[in-house]
Parts: sequence; C-alpha cells; structure tokens
Amino acid sequence: MVLALGLLFVFAAFIWLVFFRFKWLKFSIGWALVSAFFVLHVLLIFIIGLRFMTPASNNAKMVQHTIQLVPRLPEPTLVTAVLVEQNQPVRKGQPLFQFDRRPYQFQVDGLEAKLAQAKQSVQILKSDIDVATQKLAKSQSETVYAKYQKHLAVSLAEQGAGPEEDAQRWDAQYKVNEAAVKEAAAELERARLRYRSEINGVNTSVAVVDAELALAKFYLNNTTLVAPEDGFIINLQVRPGMVAGDFRVGAIASFICDDGRYLLAAYTQEILKYMSNGQSVEVALDLYPGQIFPGKVQSIWRASGEGQYLPSGTLPVFNPEPPKLPQGCFAVAIVLDDPDQEKFPIGAQGVAAVYTQGMRGPWAALRRISLRITSWANWLYPMPF
Repeated sequence: MVLALGLLFVFAAFIWLVFFRFKWLKFSIGWALVSAFFVLHVLLIFIIGLRFMTPASNNAKMVQHTIQLVPRLPEPTLVTAVLVEQNQPVRKGQPLFQFDRRPYQFQVDGLEAKLAQAKQSVQILKSDIDVATQKLAKSQSETVYAKYQKHLAVSLAEQGAGPEEDAQRWDAQYKVNEAAVKEAAAELERARLRYRSEINGVNTSVAVVDAELALAKFYLNNTTLVAPEDGFIINLQVRPGMVAGDFRVGAIASFICDDGRYLLAAYTQEILKYMSNGQSVEVALDLYPGQIFPGKVQSIWRASGEGQYLPSGTLPVFNPEPPKLPQGCFAVAIVLDDPDQEKFPIGAQGVAAVYTQGMRGPWAALRRISLRITSWANWLYPMPF
C-alpha cells in the first residue's frame, strides 16, 4: 500500500511539474487518458488489498437455534391452558402448554390395576407349583400301589388262587397311573416355567405391564410441554380449545434459544484465501446505525449445497452457468464479543469485515473507515419519502 501511495504521489508530482509548473509539455487528451489509465491501475492495488486483507460481506445475518415444539403424545389432544406469553423470556423446564391429562391419567390408572393383578398372578403361579408337586406325589403313590396290586394279582393267578381278570385289571391300572405320573410331572414343569419366566429378575407378565405403565406415565408427563432451554416464543398462535397432534410432524410453536447465537456471513470463495478461525471481525448492524461491534471468526463452513448430489439412477447433466449468475459463496460463523447477546435478535442483518492481518495497518485503517461510513449511512438509508 505504501508503494501504491508513493507511485501516486510521484506521478502527481510529475504531472504538476511537467504540465503545470514548468509547462514543458502541453496537457492534452492523450496525456489525460494515459494519466487516467495509470491511476486506475494503481487503484487496483487498493481494491485487491481491501478484498483479500480485509474481506467484507454485506450478507451477514444473526442466527439463533430454534426448536420446533411438537407435542409428544400418541393421539390428538385438547390444549387446556397456555402458560407462556409471547416474546417473554422463559427458563429451561418452565411449563409452556398444558394438554388434557384425563385420557392419559385413565390409562395410567388402568395399567396400575393391571400391574397389581399381574403381581398377584405371580403368587398364584407359585401356588400352582405347590399344587402340581402334590399332584405328582399323589400320582406316584397311586402308581406304587397299582404296581404292588398288579404283582400280587399276577402271583395269585399263577398259583390258581385268584382270577386272571384281576391281574389284567391291575396291569391296566398300573399303566394308567404311570401316564398320570408323566402328566403330573409335565404340569409341574409347566408351572415352574411360568413362575420362572423372568427378565432382569422380574416375571415377564409383570415386566410387560410395567413397561406399558411406564409408557403411559411418559405420555402423561408430556401433557405438560416445558421449555427445552432458556429462550422465548414469538408468533404465539396456540389457544386453549385447539386440538394438537393431528399430524405428528407438525409443530405448534417455534422456540428461539438464547444460547449459541452467532452471525453468519457469506463470502465469495476467493477472498477466503487468508481467512482463518480466531481472526478479528467488526460488524455494522442495520439495527444499530452508527455502532460497530467487534467479534471473532468462529468457524468457516467450507461446504456448499452446490457440490452435493443425491443418490439417483439418473446421470448428472453439466451445463455452463449463466454468466450473470452470482458465484457460489461459503459461510463464515462469527461470534460477537458484546456481553449482552440479547441485543442481537435473530434475523438482524448488516455488514461484517474480517481483518486477516489484525486491526492495525493501512488496509485495516481503510476498511475501518469504510465500515464506519456504512454504519453512519444507516441513519439515512433507506431515505424516507
């Protein structure tokens, strides 16, 4: 920059001495064109220096995180109360909307009764094991008795002291009792399996109802929609009496978060050459004419949707871009140093200048002057009529 100023000074001195002080030559249209050509080319140094050493963007907007408030309920539910006012700050966990609790409370009450019944059924299953055990013992005793009677009848029949029919009858009874023993043993095993059917130490029938009850309590708790974090709501259109949840993808309000706001500025790709994280920034917001806000480069978003192709069976077609179409830009996230971040609302726009070589130096001085002129011009533009 010093060299450019020196060239301009030397050239101006040359023109003044040759054409006006000593009048060695006559200042003609030709010399005027040569002088303009020289000055314009020297001015390119200032333009290039400002673009790359102190890049500026007039497409800068304040960004805040927003959360779409969607009722987490399984069916359309009546809104019974709106507990928040529009554009008023709320704290994390503060109730915002109250939905009708009655359908979900009825489900909880019914499942609590069902859970008590399931727990009682576990005790019944334990008693079934005792009953099956006694039945097996009885069948085994009857089998032993039938086996004895069969042996006795067969012995008497062989000695001619008893009829053959008795031996056959006790043989059949013995087989029936053996089948009864197997049946009783199977019933005992089935009772044990039912009683010992557990997951994580809890009977499966109880666990099923317990899980259903937990889900019902989850929905019951969600009948009160609370603030996910500190922030506020604008454009509040929810009123008691409306039914929410017809479409699960539809939000009933947008919650604007206080934390994590930043300025997002778009820069053409070539002027990002010397830009990096942590560099000093000055911002002139249209909302505050005549004021400059310092900040820092938080991150450079080195990505653009123009380079994204979705999976498809269709081959891409590459055509030349229209010559008047603006070049694709990259976004730069900037955080402002002001401790009162609430003064920077979502959507506020302005001009952001990044000082790649620091706040000192001739290029920084020129950019700071230019930025302040822009900020003060906001008092007049747009002109009132």
